[in-house]
Amino acid sequence: MSATWTTGMLLGLCAGAGLLLVWARLPARNRPSLDDRLAPYASRPGDHRIERMVADESLTPLPTLERILRPYVSKAATTLGRLLGGSASVRRRLDQAGRHQSIHQFRVRQLIWAAAAAGGAVAISLILLAGGYTGSPVLLLMFCVAGAVGGVVACDHRLTAAVRERERRMLGEFPTIADLLALSVAAGDGAVGALERVTRTSQGELARELHRALAEARTGAGLVDALDRIAERTSLTPLARFVDGVAVAVERGTPLADVLRAQAADVRELRKRSLMETGSRRELAMLFPVVFLVLPVTIVFALYPGIVHISTVVP
Repeated sequence: MSATWTTGMLLGLCAGAGLLLVWARLPARNRPSLDDRLAPYASRPGDHRIERMVADESLTPLPTLERILRPYVSKAATTLGRLLGGSASVRRRLDQAGRHQSIHQFRVRQLIWAAAAAGGAVAISLILLAGGYTGSPVLLLMFCVAGAVGGVVACDHRLTAAVRERERRMLGEFPTIADLLALSVAAGDGAVGALERVTRTSQGELARELHRALAEARTGAGLVDALDRIAERTSLTPLARFVDGVAVAVERGTPLADVLRAQAADVRELRKRSLMETGSRRELAMLFPVVFLVLPVTIVFALYPGIVHISTVVP
């Protein structure tokens, strides 16, 4: 009975998917919009055409299948963006994570994560059905939907974790970069020359951000404005103070080397305090396995031989 019911469910899913594909490709539902009709004659492409051109980049190891499913995935990503919203927050976090990625590409990636999680949930559901699951099918359907939602949330959480990890690396690189800039300025270089020298000889996230700021400054933007954009792309307070210090030094002619050394010392003290706080939290976390695992096992090993001996002596 369970095998027949499983076969019927799979056939129903296949038939439903086929009908959905036929309905999605009906000519009445795929009429070109006004933007599509006017786009070849306009000088500036529309946003959806820009998204389509950006989406030409392959995001999966299966480019052929991706090209076949790209129109459906693109529409689904646009719908997902409308449902979730928060495009400004996603754009800011993408910039903070250093990803050269559009919001549309991120939504497509969220769909891929959701499809992978939903596929895993469907596989688990089929295994349960093959094993004789007698519960309600609605629970399995809710489990699959929860898996898809979890994939979307997990992709968003992964982006936030990437932002935190990148900012942690930038904070770790800041004292060394500041000391190198101070040495270059003390050797006679200006602010731009010191930044160019340091970005040529350094590697890391902060060095790449400074190189990007120099490229923006060469295109016509001021150095202070380009550095301000670095502070806007991150949420690091020491980096904002660094930008303010460079701005004051450039505009008023104050000694930049002393400012950079002081900021490097402040960041080192901040990292020292954060390490001490992390160590104190880890020390409290280490008490749990000691109290609930090691200590009970020690007590059992200490008392068990005596209890066994007493039980053999006392009738």
